[in-house]
Amino acid sequence: MGIAFKGAEGIVLAADSRVTLTTQVQPGQLQQQAMLLPASYDNATKLLKVKGQDFVAAVTYGLGAIGLAAPRTAHSLLPEFEAKLNQETKERLSVTEFAGKLSEFFMTQWTAANMPQNKTIPDIVFLVGGFDKDAPYGRVFEVDIPSGPTPKEWDSDPGMFGPVWGGQREFTDRLLQGFDPNLVALVKAALNLSDIQTTTLENALKPLSVQIPYQFLPLQDCVDLSIFLIRTTMKIQTWQVGIRGVGGAIDLATITRTDGFRPIQQKKIKGETIKSEVE
Repeated sequence: MGIAFKGAEGIVLAADSRVTLTTQVQPGQLQQQAMLLPASYDNATKLLKVKGQDFVAAVTYGLGAIGLAAPRTAHSLLPEFEAKLNQETKERLSVTEFAGKLSEFFMTQWTAANMPQNKTIPDIVFLVGGFDKDAPYGRVFEVDIPSGPTPKEWDSDPGMFGPVWGGQREFTDRLLQGFDPNLVALVKAALNLSDIQTTTLENALKPLSVQIPYQFLPLQDCVDLSIFLIRTTMKIQTWQVGIRGVGGAIDLATITRTDGFRPIQQKKIKGETIKSEVE
């Protein structure tokens, strides 16, 4: 799960650390049919920072890796993107420029890995956030690989603030919007609603959203809310039947117009200390 929060005092980027790969187990003595089994890894890095670009970064969610035969996470490919970017320019990029170059790089990786170009598998999504030089407020863009490579800006009005989130988003949607993201489609199908009726339903549900004055929140509250939303999804999934796709440590950083990128909490590589018994 990834969150990009545009606040009045800065940008917050946050993500969990779990990636899930699915493997097919062939029929054998213990089962009669082929089975798809998920395998989860809780130490992935979904918060992406490029050296030399100190006022912009990204989080990723959706498809956990690129490549079918030899899958690679977005973070594992970051050194190649960083090297390519440093060869092209040493200047500070605008958020739009950075998002465009990130999109171009990962579209190239997607194509080189012979990944499907249709919707048979999920997109790998990037939320890019940061500050343009001398800009009073930050900007947030979304890049969807491969279906939407052109960066799309969220809350493009300078006076608009709030979070953007994705991944296993149903619990965050229920908390903030007041209903599950699948509700409208389910009601439309069950009652055979027209497009006009569906729009009317969507408008009628808007008062259910929680009333949070995002433009008022200090940066610390944006940090706390981002952690709360990811942690809530993690916690409820401990009892959920299904793919528990959100887990591990929460990596979070802020970006402000004066201080740039600042890691607030990031997991560290740790070793195990083995104590020997002295006889």
